[in-house]
Amino acid sequence: MDKLKRVLSGRDAEEPSGLAEVIDATSLGWGTRVKGFIACFAIGCLCSILGSCLLWIPRKGLVLFAVFYTLGNIASIGSTMFLMGPMKQLKRMFEPTRLIATIVMLLCLILTLCSAFWWRKAGLALLFCILQFFAMAWYSISFIPYARDAVKKCVSV
Repeated sequence: MDKLKRVLSGRDAEEPSGLAEVIDATSLGWGTRVKGFIACFAIGCLCSILGSCLLWIPRKGLVLFAVFYTLGNIASIGSTMFLMGPMKQLKRMFEPTRLIATIVMLLCLILTLCSAFWWRKAGLALLFCILQFFAMAWYSISFIPYARDAVKKCVSV
């Protein structure tokens, strides 16, 4: 039966390698990808909302907000990997049109966590969270055709 499938699919010339078998076995179906996307995106939103609720806790609230907000953004970015696949997502992230937005976004994610854990500067963590929000928004609209041009025109007016 496997021989018939290979012949019909055009792969009868060679025996599949071990790597090809692993790739075929680990590829996700469309329904599984959508479920993974929704679950990961929901976790990201939940972390961001939880971080916003924790903002009002005395002393450690700002640090907890920075950490949970950053984890929420990381989960939201990770959710799109279910739809496109990890390699395609990484290739699209570092295309010339969104290279600067990607670098600024990743830098803000890292600096937010650094300011929360190592430098212990709550105000700096909040500043990086704000920059993180704008960098993430600019990165996200880069996937919508002509959205950046529309935002630039709105801001310039």
